[in-house]
Amino acid sequence: MSIQKITPFLWFATAAEDAAKFYTSIFPNSKILATTHYCPGSPGPAGSVMTVEFELDGLKFVAFNGCAVFQFTEAISFVVTCQTQVEIDALWDKLTVGGTEIQCGWLKDRFGLCWQIVPAELPKILKNPDPEKAQNVMKSMMGMKKLDIAALKRAAGIS
Repeated sequence: MSIQKITPFLWFATAAEDAAKFYTSIFPNSKILATTHYCPGSPGPAGSVMTVEFELDGLKFVAFNGCAVFQFTEAISFVVTCQTQVEIDALWDKLTVGGTEIQCGWLKDRFGLCWQIVPAELPKILKNPDPEKAQNVMKSMMGMKKLDIAALKRAAGIS
């Protein structure tokens, strides 16, 4: 078993445990691996959650309760590649609860973390060799919040 060399580290004010539980409830093959707590004399309240190590579909993450100094922005997002519209719909519906729909398959969840929920076919559809069709796909996508595979294919002239 290889060690994951790079691990996303997510800084929360106080919601690390809630976020880890939320994310692991959404993605298959996901689980909480370990939780650490602040000890007396440390920067956080003694006994409160400091870090939560968890996996989302086999990818390890660490959630950290620091303070409200730092916030998530759209400059960092997680891309989730989906095989079907049903998968897109399910993830979108779960991740947007208490969050915000943005544009072009982007959303911000209730913790402020940004996600891109995209069909696996999107790169192929966007790379259409016919410039007019590629432009139609881009125009169609720009008008969407949650991506619609059938509509993108129609825009590309694919049945």
